[in-house]
Amino acid sequence: MTKTFNYIERTVEKLPVQILENQQEGAVLIAGLIADLIKEKQANNEMAVLGLATGSSPIKIYRELVRMHKEEGLSFQNVITFNLDEYYPMDPASNKSYVHFMHEHLFNHIDIKPENVNIPDGTVAIDQVAEFCAAYEEKILAAGGIDIQILGIGRSGHIGFNEPGSTANSTTRLVKLDGITIRDAIKDFGSEEAVPHRAITMGIETILSARKIILAGWGKSKSAILKAMIEGPVSSDVPASFLQLHNDVSVYVDEPAVSEFTRTKAPWLVGVCEWTPRMVRRAVIWLSQKTQKPILKLTNDDYKKEGLRDLLAQYGGAYDLNIKIFSEIRDTITGWPGGKPGATEKTRPERPVPAVKRSLIFSPHPDDDVISMGGTLLRLVDQKHDVHVAYQTSGNIAVFDDDAIRFSQFAIDLLESQGEKGSKLHQSHVELIDFLKNKKPGDIDTPFVKNVKGLIRRGEAAAACRFSGVKEDNVHFLNLPFYETGQVEKGPVSDADVQIVVDLLRAVKPHQIFAAGDLQDPHGTHEVCLQIIFKAFRKLREAGEEWTNDCYTWLYRGAWQEWDVEDIEMAVPISPDELMRKRKAIFKHQSQKDEPVFPGEDKREFWQRAEDRNRETAKIYDELGLVEYEAIEAFVRYPFEDEESFLK
Repeated sequence: MTKTFNYIERTVEKLPVQILENQQEGAVLIAGLIADLIKEKQANNEMAVLGLATGSSPIKIYRELVRMHKEEGLSFQNVITFNLDEYYPMDPASNKSYVHFMHEHLFNHIDIKPENVNIPDGTVAIDQVAEFCAAYEEKILAAGGIDIQILGIGRSGHIGFNEPGSTANSTTRLVKLDGITIRDAIKDFGSEEAVPHRAITMGIETILSARKIILAGWGKSKSAILKAMIEGPVSSDVPASFLQLHNDVSVYVDEPAVSEFTRTKAPWLVGVCEWTPRMVRRAVIWLSQKTQKPILKLTNDDYKKEGLRDLLAQYGGAYDLNIKIFSEIRDTITGWPGGKPGATEKTRPERPVPAVKRSLIFSPHPDDDVISMGGTLLRLVDQKHDVHVAYQTSGNIAVFDDDAIRFSQFAIDLLESQGEKGSKLHQSHVELIDFLKNKKPGDIDTPFVKNVKGLIRRGEAAAACRFSGVKEDNVHFLNLPFYETGQVEKGPVSDADVQIVVDLLRAVKPHQIFAAGDLQDPHGTHEVCLQIIFKAFRKLREAGEEWTNDCYTWLYRGAWQEWDVEDIEMAVPISPDELMRKRKAIFKHQSQKDEPVFPGEDKREFWQRAEDRNRETAKIYDELGLVEYEAIEAFVRYPFEDEESFLK
C-alpha cells in the first residue's frame, strides 16, 4: 500500500516520492508500469525501449517481469534494452559481469530477441572505448530513445556509474569508480583488489534523455544519499540530484529509506503533523539536541522559536511536557534486563516475575551476540538467569582462506603428533590446499572448506560463551540452510529454516527473546534471520502454545546502526569493567579481529564500533539530562499484538 504525506511541501522535496510497504510491492508496481508500456507499444506495432540497471534494487523487478511473462503471457518480442553500465575490463562470461547478471535475472527467462539486448562491452580495447561509447549513444538514438529508464542509487550518489564530479552534459564514457562504490562491491568480488576500478557507463545527459525515469531506493543505508538527491541542490557532488532537472521522474522507496528525510526527522518543519507519542518524544529530543539544553531546561520560548508552538499548546506549556518526556526516557533505564526481583514499579521495561527467566539470545552470525549486546548478556548471566544463545548461521563465508589452511594444518599436525597418518582427513587437507591455492574470485568453497571455516566460527562462539558464563548445553548452533550457499547471495528461506527455530523455541520456551533488529547488515542476513524468528514465533502462537503469550521479544542492533533514542524501550547501563569484559568476549572471535572479511564502509574493528556506539548512546542520555553512564546497550520490544503500529 502506497503511503502519501499531504503535509510535505515541494520546497523541501524536489522530486515526487512514493513510500511503499516493502521492496516487493515496489517491484510489482514498477514491473506493472513497464508491462503497460510494452503492451501499449505492441498495440501500436511499435518497439518499447527500456533502460535497465543492475544491482540489488532491480532484481525483484526483473523477477516480477519474468513471472508476468510465464504466467500472464507478457511478450518481450517488441522490446529493445540498453543497460546503464558494465565494469571495465570485464569478461562477459564472468559471473561478476553485468552481462551474466542480466541474463541470470531476466533475459534467460523471457522471449526477448538477443539482437535487441545492448550492454556495454567490457572487453573492448582501451584505444577503441571512445568509439564504442559514441556508437552506443547512436544506437540509443536510432532506437528512438529510451522510453523508461530504471535506476538505483549508489551510496556515493551515483546513477549508472556517474560518480561525484560527473556533469549534466556527460554521455556514455569510461569512468573511474569512487572509493565508496569499490568498497560496496567487495561483497560481490571477495576483495578490494578484485574489484575493477573503472567502468563504462551511460552519462547524465544520456539518462536525462529518457522520456520517463524510475528510481528505486530501499533501506536505511540509502536514506542519507536519497535525502541529498531529493532535498538538496542540484550538484555534481551528488550526481543523482541532476534528476531534479527532468520533468517525469518517479522515486519509489520504503519506510527505512526516508528515515533521514525532513518529513521523518522533523515533519513539523514542513507542515502539520500528527502528534503521536513517538512523534512527541522525537520532537522534544530534537529540540533538546538542537538547543544543546537538557530536556528539563527547555522553555516555552525554545519551543516557539523552533516551530513547535502547536505541540506546546497541546500540552499546556514546556514544564509539564518536559517532565513527561524526561520521565519516559528515564524509565527505559534498567540494570536488570531480566527484570528486577520484587520490583513493584510498573514502569520498568521487564517484568519481575518469574525472578529467574529463560533468556534466549538469537545471533544471526556467530559474533553478533557479544558485539551487539555482550554487556546485557553478561548481566543476565551474572543475575542467574537461564541464558541460552542460538547462532542462526555458520558464518563460514566470513573466514579468510588462510585461516582455513591454518586450522586444517593444525588438525593434521595434531593427528600426526598422536601417531596417526594417512587418514582420510589427510587427503581432504591436501585437496583443501590445492583448491585454495588455485581459487579465483567468485569461486564457491568446497564442502570441506566450508565445513572448516564453519568450525572455526563455531569454536570462537563457544569460547565467547564459556567466557561469558553461558552453560555449554545452552549454546545452540542452528546452521540454517538458507545461508549455506558458499557465497554472499543466500538461498530463499524454506520451511526447514523456520522449523529449526520452531523446534528450539518449543524446547526452551523462553520468557524473553533477544533478536537482531539491525537491518543494515550489508548482506541482509540479519533481516532474513529476524523474519525466520518471527515466522516461527507466530507459528507457535497460532498453535496455541501458552508460553508465547508471556514472552517478550527484545530487538537489539549491532555493528551497523543503533536505535533512535525516541524508540528505545530498554536501556541497559554498562560499567567500565563490564565494557572491558564485553571487549574480551568479542576478542574470542579471533577470525573477525583486526580486519574481518566483510568490514563494510566502517574500517574500525567490531569491538571499537560497538564500544563507540554504546558510549554515544550513553552520551545522548547524559546530554538529555539523565544520569551519566560509561555506556548503554539499547533495545526495542517487538509487539506481536500490535505489529502494524510498530512498523509505522
